[in-house]
Amino acid sequence: MTKNRRLHPAWLVAAVAFVALVGAAGFRATPSVLLHPLHEEFGWPLATISAAVSVNLLLYGLTAPFAAALMDRFGIRRVVSVALLLVAAGSGLTVFMTASWQLLLCWGVLVGLGTGSMALAFVATVTGRWFVRRRGLVTGVLTAGGAAGQLVFLPLIAVLVRDHGWRTAALVVAGAALAVVPLVVWLLREHPADLGLPAYGATEVVAAPPPTGGAATRALGALAAAARTRPFWLLAGGFAICGATTNGLVGTHFVPAAHDHGMAETTAAGLLALVGLFDIVGTIASGWLTDRVDSRLLLGAYYALRGASLLVLPTLFAGTARPSMLVFIIFYGLDWVATVPPTVALCREYFGTAGAVVFGWVFAAHQLGAAFAATAAGLVRDQLGDYAMAWYVAGGLSIGAAGLSLLLRRRPGRPVPETVLVAATAPRAWSFRG
Repeated sequence: MTKNRRLHPAWLVAAVAFVALVGAAGFRATPSVLLHPLHEEFGWPLATISAAVSVNLLLYGLTAPFAAALMDRFGIRRVVSVALLLVAAGSGLTVFMTASWQLLLCWGVLVGLGTGSMALAFVATVTGRWFVRRRGLVTGVLTAGGAAGQLVFLPLIAVLVRDHGWRTAALVVAGAALAVVPLVVWLLREHPADLGLPAYGATEVVAAPPPTGGAATRALGALAAAARTRPFWLLAGGFAICGATTNGLVGTHFVPAAHDHGMAETTAAGLLALVGLFDIVGTIASGWLTDRVDSRLLLGAYYALRGASLLVLPTLFAGTARPSMLVFIIFYGLDWVATVPPTVALCREYFGTAGAVVFGWVFAAHQLGAAFAATAAGLVRDQLGDYAMAWYVAGGLSIGAAGLSLLLRRRPGRPVPETVLVAATAPRAWSFRG
C-alpha cells in the first residue's frame, strides 16, 4: 500500500504568508533612501523626516497585538488584505504631498497601521495555528521574509530614486503591495480544522475556536495579565533594544551615515541588501536552533554579538565598501532578526495560548525602541554632525539586552502561567490566581 505523501496545506499557507510579508516589506525599505531626496526637495530637517519614520515604527508595533486579536475575530485573510491596501494607499499618496504633516499621515499613520497588521504577531499566529513540528524553523523563515525583504528591495528602490525620482519608487512599492492582495484572498486559509486536518506535526484535528468578540479588550487583557510577570518585562526590555539597534538605527540611518563618509547611496543600499541576504541564513538557522537549544542562551549570545559589532562600526565607514565593512555586513546580517524565533518561543512557553497576543505587545516594545532610536539618531546627526555617538550607545544597549535575556528562568513543571490563560480566555473577568 502506497503512503500518501501529499504536501500538507500548512506549507502553502506559510508560502502565502511569506509572499505577503515580502510584499509589505517594500515600503519598509524606502525611508533610508528617501531621507536625503525629501530633504533636498522640500527642505525639511532630517529630524522631521525621521519623526515620520518614528510614527511608522511606533504604530507598526502598537498595532501588532490588536491585529493578532483581530485575526482571531475576523480571520487572517481579511486582516491581511486590508493591511496590504493600507500600505498601498500610504505609499501611493506620498506622491501628492506638499507639507511635512502629510508625510506623517502617509508614512507614519497609514503605512504604520498596514505594516503593523502584518508584523511578527502575524507570524506567531500563522505558526501557532498551522504548525506543531518545525514551528521554530517556519517562524525563522517567515521572519526572514519580512525583514530581509525590506533590505533586498533597497537596491531597486535606490536605483529608481536615482534614475526616475522618489515618486516613481513610492508608486512601485504601492503596486507591489496591491499585487499580493489577490493571492492572499485566494490561498490564505484560516485553520487546519477548516480542511478537516490536524496542524502539521499533530495527530488530532483540533476544532477552530469560535470567533472572539472584543479584540481590543482581549489584547489589553492579555497585556494586563502578562505585565504582572517578570518574564514579560525582561523579554520586552530586550526586544525594545533589539528594535532600537535594527529598524530604528541601522535600517533608517545606515545609508545616510555612509553617505556622510562619501559613499554613494546606491552602494550603501546594496550593503543593506546584503544584510538582508545574510539575515535569511541567520534567521532560518536561528529557527532551527530554537527547536533544539535553550532560547534564553540564544538571545544572550545574539545580543552580545550584535553589541560588539555596533561598537566597531563607526571605524569602518569610508567612501568605498572596504573588506572590513563587508565583514561587518555579513556578521551583522546573520544576527539582524535572529532574535525573533527564540523570543516567539519564549512567549509561547511563558504565556501559552495567549502567546501570539503577548508577543504582539513584546513586539510593540521592539517598535517603541525603534521609534525612539530613529528620531534620536536624527537629532544626534543634526546636533553633532555625525552618527558616531548613536552607534556607540546602541552597542552598549545591545550588551545590556544580553544580560536581560540571561536573567530569564525556566518554570519547572509550570511553563504556562495560569494568570495569562485566564486573561486570554475570559478578558472581561481578569483574575490572577498564579
